[in-house]
Amino acid sequence: MSSPDKEDYKLKDTKLQLGERWPHGGIRGGGGWITSERATSTYDLVEQMFYLYVRVVKAKDLPLDPVTGSCDPYVEVKLGNYKGRTQHFEKKTNPEWNNQVFAFSKEKIQSTVLEVFVRDKEMVPRDQYVGKVVFDLNEVPTRVPPDSPLAPQWYKLEDRQGVTKVRGEIMLAVWMGTQADEAFPDAWHSDAAFVHGEGIYSIRSKVYVSPKLWYLRVNVIEAQDVEPQDRSQPPQAFVKIHVGNQVLKTKLCPTKTTNPLWNEDLIFVVAEPFEEQLVLTVENKVSSAKDEVMGRLITQLNGFERRLDHRIVHSRWFNLEKFGFGALEGDKRHELKFSSRIHLRVCLEGAYHVMDESTMYISDVRSTARQLWKQPIGILEVGILSAQGLQPMKKNDGKGSTDAYCVAKYGQKWVRTRTITESFNPKWNEQYTWEVYDPCTVITIGVFDNCHLGGNDKNDSRIGKVRIRLSTLEMDRIYTNSYPLLVLQPSGLKKMGELQLAVRFTCLSLAHIIYLYGHPLLPKMHYLHPFTVNQVDSLRFQAMIIVAARLGRAEPSLRKEVVEYMLDVDSHMWSMRRSKANFFRIVSLFSGVITMNKWLGEVCQWKNPITSILVHILYFILICFPELILPTTFLYMFLIGVWNFRYRPRHPPHMDIKLSWAEAVHADELDEEFDTFPTSKTQDVARMRYDRLRSVAGRIQTVIGDIATQGERFMALLSWRDPRATSLYVLFCLVAAIALYITPFKIVGLVAGIYWLRHPKFRSKMPSVPSNFFRRLPSRADSMI
Repeated sequence: MSSPDKEDYKLKDTKLQLGERWPHGGIRGGGGWITSERATSTYDLVEQMFYLYVRVVKAKDLPLDPVTGSCDPYVEVKLGNYKGRTQHFEKKTNPEWNNQVFAFSKEKIQSTVLEVFVRDKEMVPRDQYVGKVVFDLNEVPTRVPPDSPLAPQWYKLEDRQGVTKVRGEIMLAVWMGTQADEAFPDAWHSDAAFVHGEGIYSIRSKVYVSPKLWYLRVNVIEAQDVEPQDRSQPPQAFVKIHVGNQVLKTKLCPTKTTNPLWNEDLIFVVAEPFEEQLVLTVENKVSSAKDEVMGRLITQLNGFERRLDHRIVHSRWFNLEKFGFGALEGDKRHELKFSSRIHLRVCLEGAYHVMDESTMYISDVRSTARQLWKQPIGILEVGILSAQGLQPMKKNDGKGSTDAYCVAKYGQKWVRTRTITESFNPKWNEQYTWEVYDPCTVITIGVFDNCHLGGNDKNDSRIGKVRIRLSTLEMDRIYTNSYPLLVLQPSGLKKMGELQLAVRFTCLSLAHIIYLYGHPLLPKMHYLHPFTVNQVDSLRFQAMIIVAARLGRAEPSLRKEVVEYMLDVDSHMWSMRRSKANFFRIVSLFSGVITMNKWLGEVCQWKNPITSILVHILYFILICFPELILPTTFLYMFLIGVWNFRYRPRHPPHMDIKLSWAEAVHADELDEEFDTFPTSKTQDVARMRYDRLRSVAGRIQTVIGDIATQGERFMALLSWRDPRATSLYVLFCLVAAIALYITPFKIVGLVAGIYWLRHPKFRSKMPSVPSNFFRRLPSRADSMI
């Protein structure tokens, strides 16, 4: 990859002049500004985009068609080559269109006249003209929020020539505004004029809220009087619980008995409003291939206690239905006696944070229960400005096109911009705000191609993603950067375009932020009663499924593939590329230690005599005045921190192709990374990859074995596995204890330092005595099969 290409993958500073307040709210007519006393608009992280808004409210006293004797009216709003239509009503002379709004971009206006037509829908040959209203754009008032909406007015309809008035009136409001107008999100937009039907709802900007997630803890304690079908031998029982699509089992009771005991916790993820039921069955392990249901319990989740701390929840006994009880008819149900029961302790955990995203990119750390939330410590404002140079994502009529929209996720709030159709350089200029409760969190912004405007049900395509960690931002500073949209595809790394953002993190309480840095990131229940690693991964996956399902039910829906991409649903899957990247991340951590060891080696080898002499002097000073060791260490770190301040990052971090090992990844490794689970490849390919994985695992196994060997040798010093070595070591310890007790510590340290820093003339190339002794110690590798 050439140098210019590498520069193309880096973050760029756009240096946009943002941050100045927009004009005061008011209505500007022919007489100038009519100012408002309200606060100025804070929509200041985006460029102003002016729109001509037309609000169609209703019409009255429309004439009847002399032929059909009825009127099926609709309104057509025409501005130059752009036309927008309302829905039509059948047989209504006083229709109401519920404040439908049309928005025409000022940049694309090519006419000085706005025409609003009322037409009567006919089957053939064309719709009947009823009347029209004409507006001169030079006379349209300008409105800037937060001023109140412009009041609609009644306008009399005119004939085709605009000379005489005809029967009928229409109520309209026409004004010039910006994207800050509250009518903007739900308006029909001229830049998506070709979108009709259900596709209109999928292009609008919307704000979504994640469902409120709870952990459901079911402590299965014991059961009484459970009876198998074959009563000749007691059952080996276990409990299986279904909550929605989640299924968990307890372990088998170690003894065969009709009163089994488990005392085991099963954890589920549920969302409000609670729609699923808890279905519990007590089953008997008849054989390895057969389980027999002995009893069942079905209950709603609303009745369980909500716990806000670590106090003990009261347990309850529940009667079990005999399996097949629901199939009984009539009075036979009442004849059945509930002889079996189960002892449970069930609660909804409100003091945990239910993680639906990777802990590496977490955007919210608050507990489920709102009562436990603290006050916000800041405000995050993001202006989604535009994208540049997007790649064509689909083909229409033989040419490429892209219908791009953005999704941003922080905390429980998701935002979706409107879709800009058929544009490789879309401009959104939409601004959104989030409350910040912890600075060590991440906002994720993704760009997607809308693939279902024409009634298609294809998945929306990924264009790219940007992550910004709030703790890397300076407070009250506006960052305007162009982020490369990088996507790893089976063919390799590809730049899909650039996303221009403006970000500002405003601090509300600096003292509170400093306070947070000394406290745990997650709520305290995660530390008092932690989950296992496997539980965390499983619960996170279930939470992502629930969030995707709930957001997919919104209108317009936030599609499943979008939510999964934003939440990194596949981050836990095996990838050779990611494994290499993580390995070299670990190596880079030790680069400082390796550099220090190399420098000390040069000091000991007297490569630079002046440096070696200065190190000797410093060492003598520290030995003579040991109380200076810690102050010197911290002063040194302070000076390093002050020195590095000059080289601090000026921009937020972004996707690093070198760190990710995305620039030189092998094609087969990419093919493996994009493979399905379980694999869909041929047997030969799967065997080759398995052998490669075995080779990698073998090297890892060797390294782990070497580490274990060194540790076991250290333990062997006093274990008497080698009697002679342990005898020598014990005798050495006795002599060393006596010598160190008699000799002052300063002299010991001085002698040890002089010996360690001795000149190469006094060094031998052979290993030292302690090293030789340590390598001769036994390890447990001899006992390995």
